[in-house]
Amino acid sequence: MPRLLLRVLLVILALGAASAQAAEGMWTMDNLPKRQMQARYGFSPDPTWVSHIQKSAVRLAGGCSGSFVSPDGLVLTNHHCVNDCVQQLSTANRDYIKDGFIAKTRPEEQRCPDIELNRLDAITDVSARIRKATAGLQGEAFAKARKAEQSRIEGECTGKNSETSRCDVVELYHGGLYHLYQYRRYRDVRLAFAPELAAAFFGGDPDNFNFPRYALDMSLLRAYENNKPAKVADFLRFDPKGAAPGELVMTVGHPGSTQRGLTVAQLETLRDLVLPQRLFLSSEFRGLLTQYRSAGGEAERVAQSDLFSVENGLKARKGQLEALLDPAVFQFKQSQETALRAFVAKDPKLAADVGDAWDAIAKADATWRILFQPHRLLEQSAGFDSEMYGHARRLVRAAAERAKPNAERLREYTDGALPRVEQALLSTAPINADYERVKLGWSLTKLRELLGADDPFVRRLFATESPEQLAARVVKDSALADPAVRKQLWTGGAAAVAASGDPMIALAMLVDPEARALRTRFDNEVQAVNARNAERIATATFAKDGTDAYPDATFSLRLSYGEVGGWVENGKIVPPYTEASGAWQRHTGYEPFKLPDSLLAAKDRLKPTQRYNFVSSNDIIGGNSGSPVINRRGDIVGLAFDGNIRSLGGAYWFDERNNRTVSVHSGLIVEALGTIYDAKHLRDELSIAQ
Repeated sequence: MPRLLLRVLLVILALGAASAQAAEGMWTMDNLPKRQMQARYGFSPDPTWVSHIQKSAVRLAGGCSGSFVSPDGLVLTNHHCVNDCVQQLSTANRDYIKDGFIAKTRPEEQRCPDIELNRLDAITDVSARIRKATAGLQGEAFAKARKAEQSRIEGECTGKNSETSRCDVVELYHGGLYHLYQYRRYRDVRLAFAPELAAAFFGGDPDNFNFPRYALDMSLLRAYENNKPAKVADFLRFDPKGAAPGELVMTVGHPGSTQRGLTVAQLETLRDLVLPQRLFLSSEFRGLLTQYRSAGGEAERVAQSDLFSVENGLKARKGQLEALLDPAVFQFKQSQETALRAFVAKDPKLAADVGDAWDAIAKADATWRILFQPHRLLEQSAGFDSEMYGHARRLVRAAAERAKPNAERLREYTDGALPRVEQALLSTAPINADYERVKLGWSLTKLRELLGADDPFVRRLFATESPEQLAARVVKDSALADPAVRKQLWTGGAAAVAASGDPMIALAMLVDPEARALRTRFDNEVQAVNARNAERIATATFAKDGTDAYPDATFSLRLSYGEVGGWVENGKIVPPYTEASGAWQRHTGYEPFKLPDSLLAAKDRLKPTQRYNFVSSNDIIGGNSGSPVINRRGDIVGLAFDGNIRSLGGAYWFDERNNRTVSVHSGLIVEALGTIYDAKHLRDELSIAQ
């Protein structure tokens, strides 16, 4: 015990010292830490620089980042961010995952069925409107009022331009502030270039979240408007020289979610319930996918994307759980909360307004522990792993929601959100019936196991069928694999959906009342309570620290700053760069360390000293994948695609000593297009900084 207490104390002191000077934080574009950046690097971005960088960045609505890199709408992002698109465009006779994809001309660029791009054009503080609408309310009344006002604000912003405009009310500081983000929406997005998966993900799962790395994890998309390449005024240039050790570099992207501002009670629920359960199910699912792919051929190809995603998620959540299981780290989070609560207790007015907020959240989290499993299985559809079921649920819910006033709908079915729903529903991505049957059968088995065979809903769901029989029947007899059928039901509305007789729609109709009931309880008893009391805690945080603190990630545009540099691991210095020669040395000829023929053939053309990947102290998280890494001129010096293994606890805290972002070097991207692949036309489209 004395050793543990000493370790806890040392970590707290080290973290406290680091936080005083660390380049920590995912900062919103309207509240950049200019004073800290000036003091540390002699650089303070001016409004013109900020506007240019903001409008050069894009968000892939499915969960990644990117940037415009030419005036004709060319977009740079990671290969793993477009992996689904590449697989959807592939066939049994034309495997772009294995062979890569190069559009020699713009007419050859192929539309990605499910990708939407968003460019942030404006940020407006709407906190006062939300506060006024929810003043004095609690629980269900608070949840309804907040949702309605958010929908009204978004509807006013989008107007009749939902095809080209997207507006999101973003909660910052867990409800301490509400900002309206207005985006330019691009729904016609086409694939221009993607290397082979063997090049993009060289090293596979063993190298994932590790360094040194040798991954060409990049791809190029193009935004289209009116069937023509989009014309954009703001885009980023390339600096093939990259950045030197110690040089200031910034990432601009859309980090998905961090939990650094959660209470200790909420972190305990993540540690004890949420993360272990997700790891348990993901591990089983990986086994299922591995077995399915072992048949080879088409089975191997269609399951590739899911296996990639599952393995990546497993490693990430394992790192997150290990961070929360570390007594020193958890004690650090406890010390932060204790310090804030002590600050509140010293101010009688603040104590009266805020003092019981932590206890209220703890009580709501006790309810969440009860709801978590059925909510995840039914409302979040973890028990119904099927593309066809997803389409059926969209149709069933849209039929009900579109009949309501906009402000009363579920948030994902408001007028501003419907274009995204429609794009997903009418996707031309192929659906493999056998794969659907296997996934749905497995997830239904997990649902019965976790809820129990005697659960009343489980008994209604299966009646006399087994999970495998139910899955086989609804997949075989459903017509929802056909986009034309889905379009007919979408345009036909509630009457067409009700009369369809499709067994997958019947399944979604059976589940929907149960799922909605769980969602209502979660919204009113957990989310509303947490949001209301998080607002109160944010009041205390602002009173103590002002807005010099950054908000948790919310899949909204953020800038992080740091510098190129390695770290110390087990007493050894990890250098910040890898070079091309290292990739060839790592090549064994066997997966996952098998370079594609294109890279092997380029060995004599590519300089062995060409920098490949590098690490920097930027603070990023999932969702930042595809973020451009830029220098103070705003030129691209890299492309973020991963973090090191020490960064996996970054959901809860940041340690500049060893948290690292892993990026593709800008010079390698330029050389790949011009030297490795026959894509000089795309390289020449890039603007190269002199």
